[in-house]
Amino acid sequence: MSDQPPKPQSFSESLRPKAATILQPIGRTLIRLHITANMLTFSGMVLAVGVGVLVATGNLFIGGVLLIIAASMDAFDGTVARLSGIKSKFGAFWDSTLDRYSESFVLLGILIYGLNVQNNWMVVLTFMAVMGSILVSYARSRAETLGIDCKVGVLTRLERIVITVLMLLLNPFYPNVPLLIGLGLIAVLANFTVIQRIVYVRREMERRGI
Repeated sequence: MSDQPPKPQSFSESLRPKAATILQPIGRTLIRLHITANMLTFSGMVLAVGVGVLVATGNLFIGGVLLIIAASMDAFDGTVARLSGIKSKFGAFWDSTLDRYSESFVLLGILIYGLNVQNNWMVVLTFMAVMGSILVSYARSRAETLGIDCKVGVLTRLERIVITVLMLLLNPFYPNVPLLIGLGLIAVLANFTVIQRIVYVRREMERRGI
């Protein structure tokens, strides 16, 4: 019997088995249409750029709707890669890199919007959200170079996307309040997730004697 403790999972990781029942039939259809995982990843980033432009110009609700479509591309690319049996190291690198661009473009749009409405708090919180979001991914990537699978934390990409979609869709009804609340949550919890991953990696290194 293994004496290794069970690996902690993030909320998004625990949802994967349930989501697979929905994603797999659509993924098979996409494969039949000769749509590859890399194509979906790139399409998602292009749509994220569109979201950023819409948000920067004040069209937050439409931007939120488009972000839902862009986020679905991120869900399907992994499914298509698994079902097609052509998962590759470059594909994983491509996906991870473009995901960071996608998230940054959306937050850049929010930052520009904050500058346009002259809301300093919005600008500061957006910067903190960008910093936390990128470092969450970096901490996992750096841990993997040490041989440690680090997917722990309260605010992974799925949760950040959900918060971002909600604050964009709700903002027209309560101008700037949902944005400030959502950005505050991402700024605080994303950086808290980085701390969680630092602590987890430290404990794993001590346990393994690395």
